[in-house]
Amino acid sequence: MTFPGFSKQDFDCMTIPGLEPRMEAIIDQVRPKLTSLGSEISPYLSALCGEEMYPHVAKHARRTINPPNDTWIAWASNKRGYKALPHFQVGMFSTHLFIIFAVIYESPNKVTFADYLEKHTTKVQKLVPDHFYWSTDHLDPSGTLHKESDNQTLKTLAERLKTVKKSEIMCGLRVERDNPILQDGSGLISTIEETFATLLPLYKGSF
Repeated sequence: MTFPGFSKQDFDCMTIPGLEPRMEAIIDQVRPKLTSLGSEISPYLSALCGEEMYPHVAKHARRTINPPNDTWIAWASNKRGYKALPHFQVGMFSTHLFIIFAVIYESPNKVTFADYLEKHTTKVQKLVPDHFYWSTDHLDPSGTLHKESDNQTLKTLAERLKTVKKSEIMCGLRVERDNPILQDGSGLISTIEETFATLLPLYKGSF
């Protein structure tokens, strides 16, 4: 399957009421595209990172009642899983696609990245584009635009990573669901690759 991009119907899957109907739509409609995207991006990301990067499509296996509000594919340097490692993700809420670097609460690398962020605040301030965003909760579709962040904002994020057990951090690009690039498979892949290349210093700083 050549990656075809994402349609508005794909985003609509995330609003279907009920766990089973929503999961059925995600599995039938969205997951094959995420799997295809994983195959397309993995060689590029492996070359970019200088190590094998394995794709992991979200299974939502722990859910028993509430349907997921988002779904995604993650790439990490471990074949078995990604949550304990800094990783890259592409995923969707009903409103937008996200293309991000993430260190979530299960990762012991949080302190390493916090130290990097604290030490290189000015550098990070310059390397992250204004239209990228930061988030401290992977379940929350909102975030803070980088252009609205200053050095103190980044230092506060770093301090939170060190002191709050459930803390996490994400940075990347948000693409609204009506953006035509989403339906252009090859164009979207280029955007994803460019975004990951921009985020690479953050990934490297988390080890």
